[in-house]
Amino acid sequence: MSLIPVNAFDMNCVSHQASGLWRHPDDQSWHYNTLGYWTNLAKTLERGLFDGLFIADVLGIYDVYGGGPEAALRNASQVPVNDPAMLISAMAAVTENLGFGLTATLSFEHPYPFARRISTLDHLTNGRMGWNIVTGYLNSAAKGVGQQQQTSHDERYDVARDYMQVLRGLWERSWEDGAVLRDRELGIFTDPSKVHRLQHKGKYFEVDAIHLCEPSPQRTPVLYQAGTSSKGRAFAGDYAECVFIAGPSKEVARHAVSGLEAELQRTGRSRKSLKIFSLITIVTAENDAAALEKWAEYRKYVSHEGALTLMSGWTGIDFSTFDLDDPVRHIRNDAIHSAIDALTVVDPKRVWTVRELAEHAAIGGMGVTFVGGPQKVADQIETWIEDTGIDGLNLAYAITPGSFEDFVTYIVPELQKRGRYKTEYQPGTLREKLFGTSEPQYNTAAP
Repeated sequence: MSLIPVNAFDMNCVSHQASGLWRHPDDQSWHYNTLGYWTNLAKTLERGLFDGLFIADVLGIYDVYGGGPEAALRNASQVPVNDPAMLISAMAAVTENLGFGLTATLSFEHPYPFARRISTLDHLTNGRMGWNIVTGYLNSAAKGVGQQQQTSHDERYDVARDYMQVLRGLWERSWEDGAVLRDRELGIFTDPSKVHRLQHKGKYFEVDAIHLCEPSPQRTPVLYQAGTSSKGRAFAGDYAECVFIAGPSKEVARHAVSGLEAELQRTGRSRKSLKIFSLITIVTAENDAAALEKWAEYRKYVSHEGALTLMSGWTGIDFSTFDLDDPVRHIRNDAIHSAIDALTVVDPKRVWTVRELAEHAAIGGMGVTFVGGPQKVADQIETWIEDTGIDGLNLAYAITPGSFEDFVTYIVPELQKRGRYKTEYQPGTLREKLFGTSEPQYNTAAP
């Protein structure tokens, strides 16, 4: 039996995947704009031997529900939201092993300055950086940078491929190993003959420049990706080393895993070269009864409007125009294809009403929630992994940091007892910790 990798899933905002629970007296998410919140969380996660903190992000506001931002603002539905990259240096300073998966959209920033930002963070974390490659899904973001609307869903992945060509060139080929001499006697810091210009002319980007940073410990960060549409899966098959999936049922999760495995076969990659993390929320306590009591208490604080605001943004469907008992039907648009597919196409036997969707998504978003004491939750985790084929968990919270603290207190010891959770960190970079090698796991020959 293999060890289960686990990321904490958070966002530099108030209501990430738990709508309304910022009002709970034990929730501290409203301290998101203080460094102390993040450094304390990082220390908790490292104490619990988490592999990483997966930091979500979105550019733009959720203004699909009701045709405006009012519901998002009322419910703090991922707004206000601060820049996640600013958190990492502080958290790295109080930890030694915790990895950081930074979500950053490529649709609104040129790859040349972005390459420098990631290399800087990889240096400052001593090689603990990952990047979650996203293309965006909100028209409000496109309008914020002066566009009429966002680029179409499929074309965004074409842009992403060109973007990756630039980044790989800067990170991997601009500076040779040994270019930096730091020779005090000769007065030569860098050997110019070992630094090369990237001359790239693609459909979307032109670059004629050297990378501004010397090679970082990993050069290229561990590459995460979260799209499981057909275009998203093809992109993941080429570029992703870790994939984040979110499914409300085993059927949906298993379908996503099967699609990704088919892409690995297409590119000639082994299954071990990709780690698939599933979105899960856990409510636990010392025993089943106490966990159920905690769950019932949390449900008192949920906001159905907040949940539907997020769902409207993810799917591109304004659920305010539906009756609560209306069924959710498939509508294709330029939002997240996999989100609406997961609710309609993938598991056709399950017909969701808008009311059921709001109830489900209010805690844990598009993922699943496990409720119970240590033994019951550990059983659920193992069964989920066995039945879906995923590798690890992206652990969202009901309340923060309480949900993460409970996982460390109750679930980690139980999984360790079963031989399913590490008892110490492996040395090295994030890639070495996850895969046992410094070699990139993505398809280095990808177009």
